[in-house]
Amino acid sequence: MDIHIKEVTTGKDLKSFIQFPYRLYRGNHFYVPPMRFDERATLDKKKNPAFDYCEARYWLAWKNEKVVGRIAGIINHAYIRKWESRYIRFGWLDFEEDIRIASALLNQVELWGKARKMKAIHGPMGFTDLDHEGMLVEGFDQLGTLAAIYNYPYYPLCLEKLGYEKEVDWLEYRIRVPGKIPDKIERAAKAVTERLGLTVVKVNQAKEILPYAKDIFRLINLAYADLHGVVELTDKQISYYTRQYFSFIKTDFVTLIRDRDGNLAAFGITMPSLSRALQRANGKVFPFGFMYLLMALKKNALADMYLVAVRPDLQGKGVNAVLMNEINHSYIKNGVQFAESNPELESNHQVQAFWKYYEARNHKRRRCFIKFLS
Repeated sequence: MDIHIKEVTTGKDLKSFIQFPYRLYRGNHFYVPPMRFDERATLDKKKNPAFDYCEARYWLAWKNEKVVGRIAGIINHAYIRKWESRYIRFGWLDFEEDIRIASALLNQVELWGKARKMKAIHGPMGFTDLDHEGMLVEGFDQLGTLAAIYNYPYYPLCLEKLGYEKEVDWLEYRIRVPGKIPDKIERAAKAVTERLGLTVVKVNQAKEILPYAKDIFRLINLAYADLHGVVELTDKQISYYTRQYFSFIKTDFVTLIRDRDGNLAAFGITMPSLSRALQRANGKVFPFGFMYLLMALKKNALADMYLVAVRPDLQGKGVNAVLMNEINHSYIKNGVQFAESNPELESNHQVQAFWKYYEARNHKRRRCFIKFLS
């Protein structure tokens, strides 16, 4: 076979691993390239604190002296302990349209999994739930987002032919922002705020959010604990993500809610969409990438909803209405016309029930595939 697989063992290999999708998707109007320095930091064993409980290996597929595919294999020991499932993950899967390339790459992870006595392989997934996960299976003609994977339509077709099946799906919605907040949301938000003694925190500068950073990630650990594949973030990871994400946060798009005792009860982190800016930057901060990002943050008719969480003891009590009311106020104030929900589990009916109050369209679906190893 004219395809051969080489494990990433040098800095040069890693550079090729990171750069491959920028070439594969060149000219694609829907693909949103990640920032290259973010990719390098995530894949670097010395920088990513997830390596405290994860092992990873990376491979490149070569054909005619050219890279034609890549894949990462991840063994997340914290996941195995928590969920009692000896599953190996694959992620960062990209390949040219040739099923032999996909087969050769996935075979490497399968072989490693079998050697480590894993029962199944699933993905695409990252090191943590905050990494990209889920292969796009519907919505290939829709603009991607910073928080989600975009891939060509032939990807899932190849996986199915190679014996991979659905493990779980995520749905994504495009929501039209109304010029006036729906009456039911506004009334519910007021009643819940009074009944539970909630307070919406007003912040004007990013530094005012930093004191809440640890509480935000700890609330994520509580609220997301039972979601698919989730492993609680460690204190080291919380510090890492605080430095990574809170440096460019826009306060108008962040909602923090405290309970009557002053503790964090819920939060919503959304941002002006960076999709078009990232396309123009093509993964590079310099010379102009940072300017495109700053312009997108300043004025934008599209927003991305990244993280929304309610403390478990307050779930099912209407706190979501308070969050949506505040987020809607922010969007109207900032001229946002549409919002992307980003992935939410198809079984998360509580969140999806809110979209009935808005003009919302389920425009994307993504999937975690699984294959059991003999």
